[in-house]
Amino acid sequence: MQIQDLPYPDPGVPDTRSGPRFLWWLGRNQLGGQFKSLAWGLLHFVAVSALPFCVGLAVQAVVDRSGRRLALTGALLLLVGVCVAVGDTFLHRAAVTNWITAAARVQQLLARKAAVLGSALTRRVAAGEVVAVSTGDVEKIGWFVEAVSRFTAAATTVVLVCVALLVYQPTLGAVVALGLPLLAVAVLPLLPRATRRADVQREKAGRATELASDTVAGLRVLRGIGGEELFLDRYRRASQEVRHAAVRSARMWSLISAIQVLLPGLLLIAVVWYGVHLARQGRITIGELVTVYSSVMVLTYPLRHFEEIAMAYSFSRPSAKRAARVLSLERATDTGGARQGDAPAGDLYDPATGLLAPAGRLTAVVCGDPDAAGLLAERLGGHPAEPGTSVLLDGVPLDELPLDTARATVLVQDKDPVLLSGSLRELLDVPASGAVSARDALAAAQCADVLEALAQGSLNAEDPMDIRITERGRSLSGGQRQRLALARSLVTDPEVLVLDEPTSAVDSHTEARIAEGLRALRQGRTTVVFTSSPLLLDRTERVVLVHEGEVAAIGLHRELVHTEPRYRAVVTRETEEEAALNGALEELNALEEIEETA
Repeated sequence: MQIQDLPYPDPGVPDTRSGPRFLWWLGRNQLGGQFKSLAWGLLHFVAVSALPFCVGLAVQAVVDRSGRRLALTGALLLLVGVCVAVGDTFLHRAAVTNWITAAARVQQLLARKAAVLGSALTRRVAAGEVVAVSTGDVEKIGWFVEAVSRFTAAATTVVLVCVALLVYQPTLGAVVALGLPLLAVAVLPLLPRATRRADVQREKAGRATELASDTVAGLRVLRGIGGEELFLDRYRRASQEVRHAAVRSARMWSLISAIQVLLPGLLLIAVVWYGVHLARQGRITIGELVTVYSSVMVLTYPLRHFEEIAMAYSFSRPSAKRAARVLSLERATDTGGARQGDAPAGDLYDPATGLLAPAGRLTAVVCGDPDAAGLLAERLGGHPAEPGTSVLLDGVPLDELPLDTARATVLVQDKDPVLLSGSLRELLDVPASGAVSARDALAAAQCADVLEALAQGSLNAEDPMDIRITERGRSLSGGQRQRLALARSLVTDPEVLVLDEPTSAVDSHTEARIAEGLRALRQGRTTVVFTSSPLLLDRTERVVLVHEGEVAAIGLHRELVHTEPRYRAVVTRETEEEAALNGALEELNALEEIEETA
């Protein structure tokens, strides 16, 4: 896999049983790139380690006054230098490719999981954690995956050099062969503490990211209630905690780095001292001493990869654990799309509550609990928060349909829709039937004043459809965002459209016009609106009251207001005292009518 081949046709099914298993799965899925990096790494490290042998041969040739051997050594040095340059160039290329492809695979897996779970993802995982996994964590995971092959090449080179030194100069080679393993494992006792500190840093950083995301998302509201400074102070404190945790983690890693510099230096001193002693006794030549000394000095380069792999694993392990936790989430009910064929078209029925939305009609659903309404809306779209009986569309369970078919057939717009940054044309450029134009959808959603406000804030856009919308539509009011999101849903023109409080942030006059536009544009299409607004309810063809998880009443708005106290309490915000008083008045009027009749 090359970078230009991304994205993957199929990123695969990850092993999410644990963070280390997920890292191992990633490594196994790009063995070709790993072996390529290993090969170039071996060429580079072995060539670098061969330089001391060449230098030792050159020194000995000068001592022996052998011009022929000096010339051969020079040619060998040239060849080794070319191998060093070529190996380093292609090692870097292979390492970066492995890093990017591993990170891209994780991002594809996260995107696929988000598409499968829909809005249920943010109900089961904090938004800050999702942001942390999809940004910083994927880089750390990619870093460890690509560092494995370079570490393997470095470790193999160290073993080869030790064996070569034992053959070339057994006396000094034995000292090096015993000292290098000690250098490699000297920092192991410090790694658990460094890992714990890195985990604490990652946890605090994730909390700070979540706070920042919540603060930015609710900035308009915070300013309105005067709570901006309160939340900013919380973020400052969280940021300082991250800084302190990062400093503590950096101190430990600086100690590890210091040990990695100190111990090779001590080994180098020991080799020089013992080598000079052997040279004075005539047991080794000057060239052999220079070769062993240079080898130890050069080996500090591949030894640094032992520290890097430890650091990469310490930082990537919590990241992989978080990624595995997100990727292990599953839909509450998922049969894998067992049923194939065209999407059904008919009544939408929920066996759990008894809610029936007849095909081609505008049905309003009234729930006393807004949270219960949101969960029911998600159920109707095939995204239940808990396992249970599937919603039926024309008698076919949504869970038995392929996921893309179910999503295209039933569209759910929740009460807090997200507007992506870009132009208005890009916002409305969604998969659609083509039966509803962007102009008609904007008109039905009463977006004329929204377009005017956007045009006033844009100096360069001649066509209103080219007007830019900021990230999440933060420059717009809540009502303006709601109407643009409604227009986007209307353009899609699905077989079944489920709207959860689509007009909760608009004024009554605009709401009345939206109700008329929605009814006209969705004529003959199945539409379910969760609302408690009398203006919307009065313009629907059918109203269903859902009380305590079951259908309690069905009828028209004006009928239910007079005949169903629970419905009246939700729609008119009637209190229990007012309900009791109204009941008493009704009884009193009934008695007066009886007396007059008598």
